[in-house]
Amino acid sequence: MAWQTGVVKLRSLLDLRTFTLTDSQLERRFKPIAKAAGLPPPLTQVPLNGYRVDFYWPDLGLVVETDGLRYHRTPAQQARAHLRAQAHSAAGLLPLRFTHGQVAYDRSYVIATLRKVTAQRSRRANPARAAKPSSPT
Repeated sequence: MAWQTGVVKLRSLLDLRTFTLTDSQLERRFKPIAKAAGLPPPLTQVPLNGYRVDFYWPDLGLVVETDGLRYHRTPAQQARAHLRAQAHSAAGLLPLRFTHGQVAYDRSYVIATLRKVTAQRSRRANPARAAKPSSPT
């Protein structure tokens, strides 16, 4: 179709931070949740440890995958998802998976989880900023 040529040209003119591509409606629903959790814009659909990931924050070592039923329904698909997570863990990254139900209907849980993980990962990256234990009373 003729209009596709224009879309391709437009995408090539925009930088990756301005126009990040996502593959699914679920991924598009997740992006504002991550923003609400205080995360910076992620890298999207990038190859990492032999797999293409939905969302990646290199500074936090955080990988997020959003699991809709289309690609995560069968036992074989679920087994591949586990292999992906294991590859990222073995590389020192933290893989998180959120289901369609969590992204669509439990936004507050996803935001709270992302905030907790971000705080933990930030403390590990900057030990001087880590919370100090309180002294016994």
